[in-house]
Formats: sequence, structure tokens, C-alpha cells
Amino acid sequence: MAGASVKVAVRVRPFNSREMSRESKCIIQMSGSTTTILNPKQPKETPKSFSFDYSYWSHTTPADINYASQKQVYRDIGEEMLQHAFEGYNVCIFAYGQTGAGKSYTMMGKQEKDQQGIIPQLCEDLFSRINDTTNDNMSYSVEVSYMEIYCERVRDLLNPKNKGNLRVREHPLMGPYVEDLSKLAVTSYNDIQDLMDSGNKARTVAATNMNETSSRSHAVFNIIFTQKRHDAETDITTEKVSKISLVDLAGSERADSTGAKGTRLKEGANINKSLTTLGKVISALAEMDSGPNKNKKKKKTDFIPYRDSVLTWLLRENLGGNSRTAMVAALSPADINYDETLSTLRYADRAKQIRCNAVINEDPNNKLIRELKDEVARLRDLLYAQGLGDIIDMTNAIAGISPSSSLSALSSRAASVASLHERIMFAPGSEEAIERLKETEKIIAELNETWEEKLRRTEAIRMEREALLAEMGVAMREDGGTLGVFSPKKTPHLVNLNEDPLMSECLLYYIKDGITRVGREDAEKRQDIVLSGHFIKEEHCLFRSDTKTGGEVIVTLEPCEGADTYVNGKKVTEPSILRSGNRIIMGKSHVFRFNHPEQARQERERTPCAETPAEPVDWAFAQRELLEKQGIDMKQEMEQRLQELEDQYRKEREEANYLLEQQRLDYESKLEALQKQMDSRYYPEANEEEEEPEDEVQWTEREFELALWAFRKWKWYQFTSLRDLLWGNAIFLKEANAISVELKKKVQFQFVLLTDTLYSPLPPDLLPPDAAKDREKRPFPRTIVAVEVQDQKNGATHYWTLEKLRQRLDLMREMYDRAAEVPSSVIEDCDNVVTGGDPFYDRFPWFRLVGRAFVYLSNLLYPVPLVHRVAIVSEKGEVKGFLRVAVQAISADEEAPDYGSGVRQSGTAKISFDDQHFEKFQSESCPAVGMSRSGTSQEELRIVEGQGQVSDVGPSADEVNNNTCAVTPEDLLLDSPEKPAPDGQLETALDHLKLGSIFTFRVTVLQASSISAEYADIFCQFNFIHRHDEAFSTEPLKNTGRGPPLGFYHVQNIAVEVTKSFIEYIKSQPIVFEVFGHYQQHPFPPLCKDVLSPLRPSRRHFPRVMPLSKPVPATKLSTMTRPSAGPCQCKYDLMVFFEICELEANGDYIPAVVDHRGGMPCHGTFLLHQGIQRRITVTLVHETGSLIRWKEVRELVVGRIRNTPEADESLIDPNILSLNILSSGYINPSQDDRQFLDSDMPRTFYQFETAWDSSMHNSLLLNRVTPYREKIYITLSAYIEMENCTQPAVITKDFCMVFYSRDAKLPASRSIRNLFGSGSLRASESNRVTGVYELSLCRMADAGSPGMQRRRRRVLDTSVAYVRGEENLAGWRPRSDSLILDHQWELEKLSLLQEVEKTRHYLLLREKLEMTQRLGLETLSPCSSEDSESRSTSCVSSPLSVDGAPEGRTSPPETPSERQKELAVKCLRLLTHTFNREYSHSHVCISASESKLSEMSMTLMRDPSMPALGVTTLTPSSTCPSLVEGRYNAVEVRPPQVSSRVESPDLEPAVEGEQKKSPSRCPEEEKEPQRLLVPDIQEIRVSPIVSKKGYLQFMEPHTNGWVKRFVVVRRPYVYIYNSDKDAVERAILNLSKAQVEYSEDQQAMLKTPNTFAVCTEHRGILLQASSDKDMHDWLYAFNPLLAGSIRSKLSRRRTAQMRI
Repeated sequence: MAGASVKVAVRVRPFNSREMSRESKCIIQMSGSTTTILNPKQPKETPKSFSFDYSYWSHTTPADINYASQKQVYRDIGEEMLQHAFEGYNVCIFAYGQTGAGKSYTMMGKQEKDQQGIIPQLCEDLFSRINDTTNDNMSYSVEVSYMEIYCERVRDLLNPKNKGNLRVREHPLMGPYVEDLSKLAVTSYNDIQDLMDSGNKARTVAATNMNETSSRSHAVFNIIFTQKRHDAETDITTEKVSKISLVDLAGSERADSTGAKGTRLKEGANINKSLTTLGKVISALAEMDSGPNKNKKKKKTDFIPYRDSVLTWLLRENLGGNSRTAMVAALSPADINYDETLSTLRYADRAKQIRCNAVINEDPNNKLIRELKDEVARLRDLLYAQGLGDIIDMTNAIAGISPSSSLSALSSRAASVASLHERIMFAPGSEEAIERLKETEKIIAELNETWEEKLRRTEAIRMEREALLAEMGVAMREDGGTLGVFSPKKTPHLVNLNEDPLMSECLLYYIKDGITRVGREDAEKRQDIVLSGHFIKEEHCLFRSDTKTGGEVIVTLEPCEGADTYVNGKKVTEPSILRSGNRIIMGKSHVFRFNHPEQARQERERTPCAETPAEPVDWAFAQRELLEKQGIDMKQEMEQRLQELEDQYRKEREEANYLLEQQRLDYESKLEALQKQMDSRYYPEANEEEEEPEDEVQWTEREFELALWAFRKWKWYQFTSLRDLLWGNAIFLKEANAISVELKKKVQFQFVLLTDTLYSPLPPDLLPPDAAKDREKRPFPRTIVAVEVQDQKNGATHYWTLEKLRQRLDLMREMYDRAAEVPSSVIEDCDNVVTGGDPFYDRFPWFRLVGRAFVYLSNLLYPVPLVHRVAIVSEKGEVKGFLRVAVQAISADEEAPDYGSGVRQSGTAKISFDDQHFEKFQSESCPAVGMSRSGTSQEELRIVEGQGQVSDVGPSADEVNNNTCAVTPEDLLLDSPEKPAPDGQLETALDHLKLGSIFTFRVTVLQASSISAEYADIFCQFNFIHRHDEAFSTEPLKNTGRGPPLGFYHVQNIAVEVTKSFIEYIKSQPIVFEVFGHYQQHPFPPLCKDVLSPLRPSRRHFPRVMPLSKPVPATKLSTMTRPSAGPCQCKYDLMVFFEICELEANGDYIPAVVDHRGGMPCHGTFLLHQGIQRRITVTLVHETGSLIRWKEVRELVVGRIRNTPEADESLIDPNILSLNILSSGYINPSQDDRQFLDSDMPRTFYQFETAWDSSMHNSLLLNRVTPYREKIYITLSAYIEMENCTQPAVITKDFCMVFYSRDAKLPASRSIRNLFGSGSLRASESNRVTGVYELSLCRMADAGSPGMQRRRRRVLDTSVAYVRGEENLAGWRPRSDSLILDHQWELEKLSLLQEVEKTRHYLLLREKLEMTQRLGLETLSPCSSEDSESRSTSCVSSPLSVDGAPEGRTSPPETPSERQKELAVKCLRLLTHTFNREYSHSHVCISASESKLSEMSMTLMRDPSMPALGVTTLTPSSTCPSLVEGRYNAVEVRPPQVSSRVESPDLEPAVEGEQKKSPSRCPEEEKEPQRLLVPDIQEIRVSPIVSKKGYLQFMEPHTNGWVKRFVVVRRPYVYIYNSDKDAVERAILNLSKAQVEYSEDQQAMLKTPNTFAVCTEHRGILLQASSDKDMHDWLYAFNPLLAGSIRSKLSRRRTAQMRI
């Protein structure tokens, strides 16, 4: 019965009220087990018949003979299923049908009599059969559970607390089950009935059109029926468990038939889902069990979808599993339900084919025992049938005799057995039956054995095994685990010896009594000890263990033939008796030690005091013993083998070196041949020229001076070597900072440049060893690279040399390596050590230098007393305070006045001036240079490479910047250009300074002011510049930084013997004052988390500007290596307009809107529409020039699409797109772009247009609408070919854009200026973005020139190399090239400050002398034959008044007053100069020194008849024609022969538009091809600082009318707009290339007040301000130095008028 099919029954119900009201007809007919259904819609159609196990006709009343009652249904189905449950099978009955078909009636029924369904009847019958049982060995237990499945969720109907949904789980053995489902034990039918009633009340029912109480859920009633049977014979209890599942399914329905809506409709959908899944499961099971598929293997497609529904998952065992299953299909007889009824019949028909494999649910052991007992009973019956029953009883009696029975019992048992055998022999088949009987009973006994008996038997076996293992040397733990291996106490054995001590004595081989064989595994006979290896024979040897009469065991080793066996190092060929401790070697690698416990014990007993062997018996001992016995000296053999290997290596190395040398010579010869071939191909004329001797070129004096200048410039050029030092040592600096951070030393290191100047003399320990010798040869001060050590812990700053840094770095590394071993307390103690062994710290002085000041002594020549107020300047050029010092000459016998108690008076100090010592000092500090006095020897050596400058007249910028101790000529104080007077004349000229006499003067240190409060104690010391060892010091004073100045009032008298060197000293050299103070505040900002902060000074936060990107690589152009650029031919300022045009509805391309709300020039955001065709228009605007001609646009590429301003230019951009060039050429500007500049000399406008399809980039950023607050950035590069150029010029611009939807309405302009404007500007003219560029056209450099070779030199920049701990430096970087530029600025400041102090002294002295003249006092003068005024003024002439023409030309001696006024103008210009470093270093050259150079290069254009009025000219370039040169034809205007812009000696500037050619230029140069220039276009970073903005009037050249324009000055550019509401730059002026002129004569002549002029290289512009103050403000914005000189001149004029 294991493979029975599902029992299927159908039952038809009577009409219900709904069907009666519709007068329905019955369409169901039943005959026996066959059910037929008629189609009411097609009556002629053949009826469909179905055959089932049972067909119940319940349509009529019980009076009908064919009526099937509830009793009949239960008798046919329920009783059979209950019987299966008592047999131990799982049972399932479920009812299926449409809503209202009678399922619940069949399963549950009603409470009336004879109306109960299958479930109540089955439960009642179950308990009645239990109660009728009379067997005392049987016991029963019943548990029930009741659940419903509603909307695929399981609810417990018996436990009111489980209101939530229960989870359905699956157990690997139990199968699917419901977690936490309550199982209630019941003892009677009444208990079940009560639980059923409560569960039915909790079920989910609702009314539908088809049934008023329709079940809306599936109900599953489970009965767990357990039967326990106790076997008295075996004392074993067996049990059977049956699970009875009674299922009432919810009705299947159609939504239109039931009229379900809302919740009912959702319920019906879930019901139909579970029933559909049930149908799929039944269909799949039916197909698997059908005839054709039954014998086939199961396929992967034979999948049963149990898990698709909770219902089928829980009924998995009942559907085709371990269960006896019956199905009752409830039918509706009405014709209106034809479709539903037919579906139910087909459903039931498919279920007939399902087969269930049910098994009895009992323990397998119990089942086996039951079957075996049946077998025993059968065998007993067989023996009784043959008359041998008494044999069975006898056998049992014999087996029951205990082992302790008496001897008589044993003898009687033996006799019984003998007689039993005789009887069995004559009984056919009885022997086999008895054996079978015994075997079966034995199995039953084993199965019936209790757990305690099994444990006892297991323990006995374990004890036996442990005893055996203990004998074998293996110990066991109490829990049964192996404890270890130890030597047996009696058995002889072998232990292994291994080269690895840990592997020795790990293997034990026992030598048993008799023979123990040793050999390979594949031997013919079984070997007791199996070994492997090349030298092990199949049967290697054998051990024979014999026991003598005294119990002594003797072990003998017998080797087999041909086997290598060694005992104690000797080879054994005959049987050998082994002793305990013998070493046995088998083959080559198997080493053993023989142990005999009994022998060893006897030996110890015989010799108890035996000494322990000195050497352990191990593997090495055995091997050494073997070698000694075999006569092998291993050491000698190894040395011999090593010598052979060395000889072989030496031979092979010589051969390899010989081959490499041959290959090298071969390659060198090939390279020489190829080089000669290339030279002959490309330089065929080189050999001819070498053969011909070159004619020596005759240089002019000017060319010789320039060549000498170039030689000296490059000889002492230092910038590249400084950069090499910075790059090469950056990694050491970075490592030192990283170690300092990790060790928390609070010390930071940075590069610093130190130059030996008056304000910053180099300490001796920083100078190299050969500095003294080198100083005598070096014409300019030395600059060194040092390391600034900022000790933040102690507030000190030290300077280290690079060598000292490397030495200290070695110590730092050692300290870092020891840091992990040193405890923290010791580290803290080390932190407290400021000096000593810590490599991070140096000793620091208590007083720190605040700054230096210089006081000149030239007033002692006259003598007049002067009180100086000099600036205290630090080494960085910062003014730290001011010092008041009085210097006056006194007579030798003059007594010091009584100053009172507050004045410290020192005695008279005697100082000697040795002429030789002073001359040596002068030669060391400022050596003479063998060049003319024109000043060309004073070049600027410290200037950025490629920006060298020279001037042939006056002191150059180099002198101002670097030569702070330059030689002052003898006519420094003498206006006369002749040589100074000889010694005799000098004696007569200076009465109070006679050679040999004693001259006494007094130096009084009065006050110090404006010194910061961070210096607590202040004192001052001073000395002569060449006598560092003799210094005069004041007392320290407390400084608070507030209140009145610090009063030193220190008086020092100095007596000097007048010598020539003393007179020279007071003429040109100052006294050095050094101010010291105790620094009491922390000098550095606190570090955040011990991370080094960048050491650059903090600046203002300016508006963020977009980065200047590198060009986007071209896609069509071949890669061209940029030729090396030589001298710069010319430079042009380009203004480029960028427009993005979008296609409008009318077919025109209109510029897209640009948002200019950023407020910065050259910036803007394009507001674009998504998915519209676009074009990019680029317009180039520049001054017209002969060398700048655009030929064609080679390519325009767009790439680097991103959403951040910065782009990673190192990555390869896959989205680069080359645009199609639509048009290009020169154009006429639009009305708004046409400016007053274009009226007389129009600017050049070149425009090109390209088509841009942004979708071709395949970038999401360009294809989508830009999210809020996000911007898209792209980079555009245009490659434009120019005439006379070797390669295209590249213009690169970064665009910012935002994409809106296609239909978005954008404002015409979103600029802040236009929000409140009048709207006069057209929106399209503002929809562009401007870019300012500088175009440089340079000649190609000679590849073989020394300059090119120097540029090719590559120095590894070690600042990018990684060091350990670099990530802790938080963005800190070593200073590099920018440090050199910053230092250049510091040197310029120091030199200018020195010039200012010198000039201030001269002006003060002149004013003092003028006051003395007015009072009619007689003064001493070194000049002769001049009136008092001329004498007094000529004595204060500065070195700036020396005309440095190469021809030795001097200013006319008959106009000293003019020169005096010129001097005053220049001095005041220096005094009022302000330093502005807000713009880049590329414009630092526009400094006061350069402007002064250019001014002094021209004769002062002044009308002698109008001494108070003149033209003040300041320009870095002399190529600009003056606006007023036509008015001064009588005055010679001599431009400089070498402009400040000259880059090489053979190129001179253009004068009046003509290019002069050098006389040394060969005529072949004029025939050179035109394509010689290298273009370079660089975008100019817009300065965020606005110097001034406002309206200015510009004069139009043709109409002489005034045009009003809005002007914004951002140094060095002036941006011109049409109005203040204009967002686009219309024109630019480069102030670095322009000359600003201001003339009161011009204003008076033109009758145009408040005007000034700006001259560029191409045009002159006249500007007018609204007022005089506004004009001076504009002048200050354009040229601060010019404005300062004008204000000084006006101030002097007002002072003179007041005196009059």
C-alpha cells in the first residue's frame, strides 16, 4: 500500500436560494462512480463524463434512494483514513470547490444530528476506538492544532494571544512547519469539539453574491496521533506517530460572479492565487506519475512549485509525499455555474493521477526488532513442526548456565550437547534453521542492548587498547586523546635521528619477538618497517630478537645482500649483535638509534657512576662518525669544491667582460660612422669652413663693453646653481620636517636665501671655506642657500648650512629609530633639553638682533652737527623701528656738558685708521672692476633667467639691487668731474681735517621708537664698518611698545688721527648701528595637531579665479617638439572675445547669454540650452604690427569636461573633440567694439567660427540639464598658424557653463551692472567672455650655444620624491623657484632702503648748510673758487648726478642749479616710492630703479627760462615718442644706446620706428628665411586688486573731441569699458610697456586742465580727469612713482612761495 493513489470523490449539493430564484436547471448526472455534466449553452453537445472513486448524489432529499448522506461520505472516506492513521501513516483529507459548493458542509457539517461532517465524525470515532482498546501494553496520545491561511498569511485559530502572522519554516528532517503554532493535548472528543467551535468562530468569513457565509480562508485542522506499545519480553517501548490533516479550502470564484469589490476582491485574488498554485502542483504531480513519464528519469524541468503558495508548501507531504490523501470535490448543480463546475471536475480528474508514497512513521530500530521477532517466531514454528522444540528449550537452558557452575553441571551440559548433535544430524534442514535462529536472536540481543551496557563494553575495550599502546610507548589522556610518545620500558626499538632537531626521535619502530623485517613497500614479502629512498632495497635487512634462558633479549642485525647498512659508522655485511645506543644508518639518509631498555637498565646498575657523554648522540654525530670511519675529510672536500667553483666563476667573468668590451668597441665604431654620415648630410659646408681660417672680427668699443658685460654676467650668474641646490636638497628638508612632526619636536625647516649685504651680513659659520679668497675675486655679494630652523618651542630662529642639515639629519634618523625603544618619560625629559645632544635644537642667545641702521658722517667735513632719524631695518628688509642719533664735531679740549642724571657719558675713545687696513677692506668688500665709469659694470646678476637688463648710463638696476656696498667715486661729494685733489690740496681744503692731526667728534644715541613690544629689553651698539671688533654699546632699556620713545641718551666721544683713509671713510662709509632685544613672545603661530603650516605669509582672500590650464592636445596636427626660444623679437597684448552661439527659431545663430555676476574681468558663465546646435566664435584683437599676421586656423579642440574648476591634466582625456572650422579671416569691428583707439590707427580684428556638437563628446555633463548650484567647465585650445613662425600659436581658455532645459526662458543679461542700467547696451554685445593674453615672438635659439646647453641640463627635483611620514606635513612644500624671486625683491628693498638713507642724509645736510648760509655764518668748504651758494650745494651732490655716458661726457658745469634741482627731484622720488607686490613677479622689473634708469638715460627736457616747470618722464622703455617732443626741438634728446628691454648685444631698440642694425652683423644674416620666430601665447592672470576705477575722458585724434569711458586699473593692466554697466572689456592698456607723462606746460598751452598722457609702443593717448585731485589719484594708480614726484615738486613750490 506504499504507492497508493489519491482517493477522489465528488459530491453535488442541492440548489440554494440564489439558484432557485433564478430558476436554475440541474446539469449534473451521476451513475455509480461516474459523473456527467451537460453544457446548458449547447444542449446538443455530447455530455462530458468523469470517473472518480466515489460520486455522491446529495442534490435531492434524504428520501431519495440515491441520496448520499454525511454518514455515507464518512464511511467511505473517513473510516478508511482513520484506519490508515492507526496503522501509522500520515493522512490528509481536503475539500475543493467553488464558493458555496458545500466544502465546509462536507468537512465540518452542522451541529444537528446526522449533519456532522467528516472532521467531527473522524474525531469522535478516533476516541471511541481508543476507548475500546483492551491491550494494556498500548497507550495513546492526541494533540490538535487549528490554523487558517488568509491572504497568504498564517493565523493560529486556537491561541487567542497569537494575533499576528506566523512564519512558515522548513526543517531538513521534519519538512515545512509553522513556527510557534500551538499544539493542544486533548483526551476526549468533547475537548476537540470545544476547540473546533472556538476555531470556527475565529475563521474569516464574508458574504458574496454566491454565498452569504463564504469562507475567505483555508482552514487546516491537524491531529497528531501517537501510539506507544510496550514489549514485555524485551522491555522496549515503541511508538507510531500519525499526522491527520483535515483541510477546508476557500472557494474558488470569479470576480464577476461573486460581485467582489475592495477587500473581498483582494481576498479573492489571494484565494485564487493559492488555488491556482495548488492546481499547478496537482498537474505537475499528475504528469510525473502518468504512464509515459513514469519510467523516465526525473528532469530538471520537472519542478513542482510548492513554494509559490503557503498552502501548497504546508501540504507538500500530503500531495505526492508521505501521506494517505483523499480529496472531496464539491459541485454546484446549477447551470449558471457551469464553467466553475466543469473546472472543478477537471481539477478532481487530474488529482486522481497523483500517487503518494506513504510509510509507517516509527523508529527504524523498532521496525527492525519487530520484523526480527516475526522471523524468530516463524523459525520456532518451523522447528516445532519438525519435532525439535525441546532442542530450543535445551539450548536456552545451556546458554543460561553461569560461568561459575559446578563441574558436574558442566559435564551434564557436555552430555546434553553431544546428544543434541546426534539428533540434529538425523533431522533434515534443522541445522540451518537453528543457525538462522541463533543469528536472529543475537541481532535482537544487540538491538535490545541498553545504553549502559554499551558504555561498559566500550570502556573495557578502551582499557585494553591503552594497555597495549602503553606497552608500545604511546600514552593516552583520560579523555581518550593521545598524550605523547615515550620509550617503551621493555621492548627494544629504533628511534629516528634527523638533521632538524625538532624532527629527531619522533618515529619509533618496535622490534618484536622473532624477526622484524625492514624494506620497501613494494617487496614480495610484507615488511614490518617500511622505508623509502633510492638506496633502500626491497628487503634491506632484518632484526632478530631472541630470548635467552635468563630472560635476556638479544637483538641481532642481519643485512641483506647488496644493502648499505652501517652500525656506528662501519658497514655491516654479517649478522651483528646490537647494543643499546648503537647508531644504525640504512641507505644514505635513514639514521636510527637502537634503544634496548633492559640492557640500558642493567648497564646503569653495573656502573652507577658512569659519566654523561660530552657530545650528544644526534644526527650530526652519526654523520661525522660515518665520514670518519669511511676515511672522508669533509672540510677538505668542501674547500676543494669551493676552489673549483671560484676558478670557474673567474674564467666565465673574464670571458663575459671580453665580449662586452668587444661589443662596446663595435657599437662605438658604428656610432662614429653614423655621426659622420649625418654630419656630411646636414652640414656639408662645415668641413670646408673648418679648413679655412676665420677672420678675426673687429669689435667696436661699445661691442667690447657689451661682450665683457655678458662674460661677467654669466661668470657670476647664480640663479641656476641656486635652483639646483634647492631641488637637490628638498628631499632632506622634507625628511627632517617629517621626523620633527612624528617626534613632536615643534621645529620646522625651510629653505632661505642669504646674501652678504650691509643689512644682512653673512655669519662666518655659513660661509664656505674658500669664501675669503673668492670674495676678493667676486665683484658682487655672494648668495647662499641655507636652512631656516624655526624652533617653535623656544621661540628661536637659527640658520644651518646644507652640510649641517645633512649631518643633523643622520642624527635625527638615529633618534627616530631609537624612539620606539625609549620610554615616554625619557622622551619628555629630552624635550626639555634645549641644547646638547638633541639634533633638532641649537643654543640660542638671550638677545636677538632687531635690525641695523646706518648713519653717514659726511657732515663732519664742514663741520655742522646733524641729528639723524634712521630706520632700523631687519634682514628681510622690514622696518622694525627708528633710531635718533646725533653726530657733531667737537674740539679736542672741549669738555662734555653736564647732561644730568639721565644721560650716560662715556670717555673719549681713540680709534686709529690705518690706510693699508682700510684699502684692504675696500678691496675685499667692493673690488674694483676693470670697466669704464659709465656704470655698465654694475649689472643686475640676480634676475630671473631671460630678463637680463643693462644700461650704459648711470647706476643701473643691478647696482641698486645688489651692490649695496658699491664703490662711491671720489667725486661723490665733489660736483666737479675732474680727478680729486692730491693730498697737499686736500690738506689745504680741509682745515679742521689736516692729515696727522687729532680730530674729535661725538656720537650721541638719543632715542629708539616704534619698536614692537615683543622685544622686551632693548640696547644698541655701533661700530665702524671695517672695525667689527671695536663696538660701543648702550645700556639695556625696558620696552613696552607704548608711550614715549626709549631714551638711551648715550654720549660717546671718539678721537681719531686724521689719515687719508679716515677722510675717505667719512665721505662714503657709514657707522653701523645694531639694535638688539630679548624676544619674549612666541614668534610662530601655534601648530594645529603638530602639523607644519605653510610658511608663506597670509594674504587677503580675493575672489576665486579659474585656473590657467595647459593646452588641450591637438588631434589632427602631428606632434611637434617646441624649438628652443632665443632672444625675444617683440611682444603683443591680445584681447580675445569668446562667444557660444545657439540656433534660434528663425535660423540665425545668436550668442548665448553670459552671466557676469562674478565681478572679475575675463570671467563669465555661459547659460546654454540643452540639445540645441551651437557654434563657437573667437575674435582676436591686437595692435597692428608688421610681425603679427594670422595665416589660418589649423585646429580648434575642446576637452577636459568636468564639474570642478581644476582639471587633472596628467590623465589622458578620451572626450577631446576637434571642431570643424567654418570660417576665418580679418573683419571690421562692430560699433560697440570700435573705440576711439581705432579712429587714427585701427586695431586688428581676426575672427574664426567653428561648429560645436556637444553630444559628440559622449559626456553626461554636457547632455543633461545641469543640477542646481553645479557648473560645467571645459577647456578650449585654438591652434593658429602665423606667418614667419615655425609652429602654430596656441590660445587656451577655460569656459564655465550651465545647461538649462530646451524651453527655459533666460534673461537677456544677468549682470549686476545691467539690473539698474538704462538698457543702452545691446544684450548680444555683452554675451561674450574676454581673455587677455601676451604673445611673444622669439627667435630660434642656436642649439649649440652655451645658453642652450645650460637649459638642457636636467636637475632632478627631489621635492616630489616620497619620504616616510610625508602625509603628516599637510600640504607643506619646500620652497623652490619662487624663493629666488622673493629674495630678489628683498635685495631690491634693501638696496633701495640704503639709497634712501644715503639720500636722506644728503638732503638733511644740504638743508643744514642752507640754514647756515642764511644766518651768514662762515662755513668750511672743500670746494674752491666758487661762491658760497654754489659751494654749499655742490658739496651735497649724490652719485646719482654723475652722467655716465661712455664717452666720459659730463653735464655742463655752467648749470649747477639745474643739476641740483634734478637731484632733489630724484631723491624725493625715491623717498615717496611705495612697494606694490600684489601683482606677479613678471612685473617686478617696473620698479623705481628701472624708471630712474630710463629717466637718467635722457637729458632732462627742461626750458631754462622756466626752471620751475618741466616735463617729468618715467618709462621703462624709450621707444615711445613723447607727446611734447615737438615743443623742445632745441633740447638734445638722446635715447639710450642699450634699452632696458635689450636681450642680446647685437640687437638695439627701434628709434622713431626704424630698426638699427649692428655694425657687426654679417650681410648673410639679412638673407635668412623669414620663418625664424617661435610664437608663445600665455594667458594673463587678472589681478584681483583694483587700484582705481571711474570715468575718464579720452581725446579722439581726428575730431579732438572727448570720449567718456569707464576705466578700471588692475595693475599692470588698464581695462576700458563703454560704461560702468558694460560687462565686457573693450580695450586694454599694458602699463608695464607704457610711459605716463604729465606736463603743466602742456595743460597751459592746450588749455585743458587735469590732463595727462599715456604712451604705448603703438600710440599716444591723452586723458582728462574730472578734477585736480582725481587726476592725481589716477596718476598714482597708473604710476605711483610719477605721482609722488609731482606731489613733491608741488610741495616744494608751495614752501618756496611761503618763504617769499
